[in-house]
Amino acid sequence: MQTKRAIFNSRLLPYLLLAPQLAITLTFFIWPAGQAFWQSFLREDAFGLSTAFVGLANYVELFEDPRYLASLQVTVVFSVSVAFLSICLSLLLAIAADRMIRSARLYTTLLVWPYAVAPAVAGTLWWFMFNPTIGIMPYLLRGMGYNWNHSLDGTDAMILVVLAATWKQISYNFLFFLAGLQAIPQSLREAAAIDGAGPAKRFFTIVFPLLSPTTFFLLVVNVVYTMFDTFAVIHSTTEGGPSQATNILVYKVYQDGFIGLNLGSSAAQSVVLMGIVIILTFVQFRFIERRVEY
Repeated sequence: MQTKRAIFNSRLLPYLLLAPQLAITLTFFIWPAGQAFWQSFLREDAFGLSTAFVGLANYVELFEDPRYLASLQVTVVFSVSVAFLSICLSLLLAIAADRMIRSARLYTTLLVWPYAVAPAVAGTLWWFMFNPTIGIMPYLLRGMGYNWNHSLDGTDAMILVVLAATWKQISYNFLFFLAGLQAIPQSLREAAAIDGAGPAKRFFTIVFPLLSPTTFFLLVVNVVYTMFDTFAVIHSTTEGGPSQATNILVYKVYQDGFIGLNLGSSAAQSVVLMGIVIILTFVQFRFIERRVEY
C-alpha cells in the first residue's frame, strides 16, 4: 500500500502555511517559557527595581521548603484521583450509551453538556452544592450523621475539588470512549458471545484491549489537565485551603508569584512543574505505549 504524499509547487508554500501556528507557539509558549526559565535564576524585589542573579538558589530553597513538598504530595493525590475517577466513570458511561438504542442520542447530549461549562463555573457550582451553610449536600450528609465542612476539614476539601475536577473532565473522556466503542466491529463481540463468553469476559478480552489506544491518549491528556487546567476549579472552591490541603503546584505558583510577589521562586516552581509534566509524558510514551494494541 502506497502512502499518499502532499506535493507543493512552491517550496515557500509549506512554510507559509506553518507560519501562523509557529508564530502563535513562539509568542505564547516558547517566549514565555524562556522568560520563566531565565527568571528562575534571578531574585527580584516586589517592585521590580532590583534584580540579582542567584543561580540555583531558588531551586534549592524550593526543595528545602516543607510547604512546597507538601504541595507536591497534594498534587500527586489530586492528580491520581481525578485521572482515575474521570477515566473510569467516563468509560462506564460510554459503555452504557453504546448499549442504548432508542435514547442514546439524548443521553450522549446530556453527558456532553458539562464540557461546555468553564472550569471556574464548574467549581462554583460544586461549591454551592457543598456549601456548609446553604448547600443541599451537607444538609443530606448531616441527616446521615456526617458533619461536612470543606472550609475546616482538609479531607472534605480534597474530596470537593476532586469531584468538581472529575465532573468537568468526564464529558471529554466520554466522547473519545464512545467513539472508540462504536469503532469496534460488532461481529467480534457477536463471535465471542457465540463462543460462550459472558459480558465481562467480552469486555476484558476484546473491547478493552481495542480501546487501549484511546485509553492511553486520555491518560496523557488527563495528566496534563490535572496539572494545569484545574487551577480555576481550585481557585473557585477552596483557594488552596484549608491549611494548604488543596494547594496543588499550579495554584502555589499563582500564590507565590501573584499574591506573594516572589517572582524568582514562582518562576522556579513553573519550571519544575513543566519538567514534571514532560517527564510523566515521556514515561507514558516510552513504557506504557508499548502495551497499547493498535
